[in-house]
Amino acid sequence: MQRWKKIKHVFEPQGEYPWMVSHAANPFVVQLDENTLRIYFTSRDAENRSHITYADFDASQEYKLIGIAPEPVLVPGEAGLFDDSGTAMGWMLREGDQQLLYYLGWNLKVTVPWLNTIGLAVSDPQTGKFKKYSRVPLLDRSEEDPFSISYPCVLFDQGIYRMWYGSNLAWGKEQHEMQHVIKYAESLNGLHWKRSGRVVVGLEHTGEYALSKPVVLKDNETYRMWYSYRSSNKGETYRIGYAESPDGFTWKRADETVDLDVSAEGWDSEMICYPFVFDYKGKRLMVYNGNGYGRTGFGLAELEK
Repeated sequence: MQRWKKIKHVFEPQGEYPWMVSHAANPFVVQLDENTLRIYFTSRDAENRSHITYADFDASQEYKLIGIAPEPVLVPGEAGLFDDSGTAMGWMLREGDQQLLYYLGWNLKVTVPWLNTIGLAVSDPQTGKFKKYSRVPLLDRSEEDPFSISYPCVLFDQGIYRMWYGSNLAWGKEQHEMQHVIKYAESLNGLHWKRSGRVVVGLEHTGEYALSKPVVLKDNETYRMWYSYRSSNKGETYRIGYAESPDGFTWKRADETVDLDVSAEGWDSEMICYPFVFDYKGKRLMVYNGNGYGRTGFGLAELEK
């Protein structure tokens, strides 16, 4: 059993910038130095378009906020591009003196609610600022993923780049028609990806229709994955699930082992979602979103030993 102890509601936007009117969704943690954690996240402007930004926290002072990015890391693309409705935080991977940022591009649609694809941005070694790699997606719809794809997790493992990402098995006017699952792809260079179309983590709960935003850690020879799952005996809203694998391909879900649920009241009383799990100073921590898919910001939990 994984017993997660909630530590703190760490951050909620207060309209500090026009591009950060609301939301701090899809958190991703990068340790800058011994005590400073930079948490990247997705914010929204007054038009509900998503931007990628970050805030810095001092872990030695109970994760005190010490700074917010003065400008977005990534902004929506020009009209007609794959990310014109927004850019959302996906996964970051260091490559030499650069950072690779795999992000979600949003397009609002007419016949279905949206179309998501995966883009790439690369940091400048001198300035640290990110520039979009291309005006087109790195991973678009394909024969393996004909409807829509979403949040990737990317590890460099066993000499190759390995990606676990979300994919719709169907689509329609309503969200519950998506049948959103987790699939797998791999690459030799992090740019060109081979997709098998194989569902590696599928739907299991009665009425369940979405798994979202996987985060994978490798502990010795065991792969561990946390994700959000939607609609179960715990309710219609997101909860945080877990699966294990010996090889990264064959996964066994064990959602019941996650001892972490909504609070009786407050910022995470309706849902918990979009976990990011990381190790820091001998502790395993999770930063996660609460109500409104990140509208109330994110909090922190610690795995009890």
